[in-house]
Amino acid sequence: MRAPRAAAGDEGDADTFSEEPEITTAAADVATHGSEVKEVEASEPTTMTDEVTSMEDEGEPTKSTGEMIKEEMDHLAESAAEKLGMPVEGVIAILIGIALLILIICLCCIRRFFKKRRTKKAKGGTDMKSVLGSAYKDKADMEELTENAEDIAEEGESKKSDEKLGRIQYKLEYDFNSNSLSVTVIQCEDLPALDMGGTSDPYVKVYLLPDKKKKHETKVHRKTLNPVFNEIFTFKQVPYADIMAKTLVFGIYDFDRFSKHDQIGEVKIPLCQIDLAQTIEEWRELQSVEGDGGQDGKLGDICFSLRYVPTAGKLTVVILEAKNLKKMDVGGLSDPYVKICLIQNGKRLKKKKTSIKKCTLNPYYNESFSFEIPFEQVPKVNLQVTVVDYDRIGTSEPIGRVCLGMNASGTELRHWSDMLASPRRPIAQWHTLKDPEEADAILNLK
Repeated sequence: MRAPRAAAGDEGDADTFSEEPEITTAAADVATHGSEVKEVEASEPTTMTDEVTSMEDEGEPTKSTGEMIKEEMDHLAESAAEKLGMPVEGVIAILIGIALLILIICLCCIRRFFKKRRTKKAKGGTDMKSVLGSAYKDKADMEELTENAEDIAEEGESKKSDEKLGRIQYKLEYDFNSNSLSVTVIQCEDLPALDMGGTSDPYVKVYLLPDKKKKHETKVHRKTLNPVFNEIFTFKQVPYADIMAKTLVFGIYDFDRFSKHDQIGEVKIPLCQIDLAQTIEEWRELQSVEGDGGQDGKLGDICFSLRYVPTAGKLTVVILEAKNLKKMDVGGLSDPYVKICLIQNGKRLKKKKTSIKKCTLNPYYNESFSFEIPFEQVPKVNLQVTVVDYDRIGTSEPIGRVCLGMNASGTELRHWSDMLASPRRPIAQWHTLKDPEEADAILNLK
């Protein structure tokens, strides 16, 4: 069979014999590759088993729940970042912002809820029936009323301490030949506005302490806070030895045609502290006037206690004593007694008075008086305490007065608020007597 093929041609035989080695070589390669694959497949399970065995031998700890949750969150963040087409850090920042927004909304809701509850309590506190019906509600209402009074007092005191009264420029010249002191009131600057229109009508009083025999006044300058006076006043026949013991006073006032003139401030200059051998021209800051206005002398002081029982609606005033009262009689003494008035809306509802203490400037009373004041009326009433000099022949003259209540200020308001803060307890305090007109002006009383 092969002989004829061979005979067919040398060329065909040559091709046949040349292809056989190539086929043989490919088969050998396949066989070799198959054997390598078998070796790899056989070796892989062994390698994985060895790795697991080595990890178990080393004692590597398994992952905790927190780590698993963190990996899960990272995976979710990565998947969200891929879907949104933005970096992982941006997705995390958005999530944090959403969480903060939810937290802020929750806090605002909680705050508003508690604020509504406090408002309801405050509204309920003004009901007298609920107040008298429960001691707890009464205490809560008293605390709220006290807090309001203390806030008003603190605001008034802070405003008074921060208030600037302005300054005054003056010139002093002493003539040794004629024993006279010439005082020139030049001008004032930055005075406070005491009128409704935002201005004042200032003028200046000039006098010497302690005698006050002669007082000089400048002209009134209308509607200005920076008046220029340029007025000269002369104190004659004042020897140099005497003038060293005196104090020069500049009192600045706001003129009011229909009521008492308000004192803006004052400047006191002890003449022993300056050199009158030369002309003095300078500026001085105005100082506030304490107590009675600083010019008519001290009117005295009075001590009394206040006690309020909310459930009974009872106010008890105990007049204890007074001291250093102003001399009203010819003999240099007084016959003082104390008058207590309960005032509402400018009307005197009730009044009571102590016994008369003869010929004394330091009377001791220790007398108690009671007034019925329902709790809801406490913010509307004022207590007026007046020391009066008794006169058998003529009319009795008031020495000084103190007004307390929610419309008062300073120590008077503080005493009233302390009484409300401590129900059923007597609160005693000293007060400086004021001019009756000045005390009534504080409460807008006529």
